[in-house]
Amino acid sequence: MGMNDTPSSERLHIGFFGRRNAGKSSVVNAVTNQNMSLVSDKKGTTTDPVEKTMELLPLGPVVIIDTAGFDDGGTLGTMRVERTKAVLNRVDIAVLVVDGTIGMTSVENELVSLFEEKKIPYLIVFNKCDLLDNTTDGKIFVSAKNNTNIELLKDKIAKVVNAQKSDKRLCGDLVNKNDFVVLVIPIDSAAPKGRIILPQQQVIRDLLDSGAIPVCVRESELADTLKNLGTKPKLVITDSQVFKPVSEIVPNDIKLTSFSILMARYKGFLKTAVNGARAIESLSDGDKILISEGCTHRRQCDDIGTVKLPRLLKNYTGKNFEIVTSSGKDFPNNLSEFSLAIHCGACMLNSREIISRMNRSVESGVPFTNYGIAIAYMRGILERSIEMFEKIFV
Repeated sequence: MGMNDTPSSERLHIGFFGRRNAGKSSVVNAVTNQNMSLVSDKKGTTTDPVEKTMELLPLGPVVIIDTAGFDDGGTLGTMRVERTKAVLNRVDIAVLVVDGTIGMTSVENELVSLFEEKKIPYLIVFNKCDLLDNTTDGKIFVSAKNNTNIELLKDKIAKVVNAQKSDKRLCGDLVNKNDFVVLVIPIDSAAPKGRIILPQQQVIRDLLDSGAIPVCVRESELADTLKNLGTKPKLVITDSQVFKPVSEIVPNDIKLTSFSILMARYKGFLKTAVNGARAIESLSDGDKILISEGCTHRRQCDDIGTVKLPRLLKNYTGKNFEIVTSSGKDFPNNLSEFSLAIHCGACMLNSREIISRMNRSVESGVPFTNYGIAIAYMRGILERSIEMFEKIFV
């Protein structure tokens, strides 16, 4: 996977915010060195968030998001502001663009409050410095029109980013150099020909980075692979949909987990998801359950989110539920009507967005889990599959 193929979920998300006509879009175009956003002297030219996936030196792979003016008015304007607020759930760093000829107002102060409430690192940049006499009071002054201090702004963004960097790993920290790790990857009608899904790709890459030796098999070849491998693997990682048969094949002295569990750990919500799965025991007839996916793919006839999980929930509990599904960016702000939220592995969402969704659920008093952890719980193998992460639950 080349630099240009870095998935959106692994890219730094940078959001540009401010009032109408502060020059947000002009600053975005200057930072990206391309006409990403339409600019005009007319207020409200940017109506919806505009996204661009690109390489941006010295930052690397990023997603740049230009937003509508936060002071937009009227019915449509209010809707645009709400969409701008929604962007806050997934940006890793916010850049507040201020009209330097006007300075900070209540609008900018409200945005700063939102950044701080959501714990988003941010920079305040004063645009239109070409129209100012004094630009020496320690603030970041730029001119998108003249390209003044744009490189300085990018360096400032990079410094904030570097201060936030994490050394988290999917699974590379669980193994040593030359360890064998068996990956169980089902190939069914939902698997596109010639491809494997993103979490499997990411696990393979992380294992290779650690010097471990990934061995990929289907569940039908797992038993023979373990017998013929010649050495006991350090770990077996399976797709959640074949968790039960795989657990029956893998001896208890070999560690076993799933791609979905690793993803929950990587994204930072494993403990919450495990506790959420245990809440399945307290569900009642008629409860409303949210099943949400981070991507928008074509549904298969035996789709996991709309078919397999609802069926497993009913069979396990013996109860009937009202199932509500969502996909992509469509995730409810208020979850109080639900008794449980089950999310996908979130491989297509960055950590900030899935944590935001988790927090909205928890704040509404709704247990939150993911597909693989819920499946492991209902198959009776959750405790085995998380025992290597015991310190998380202490």
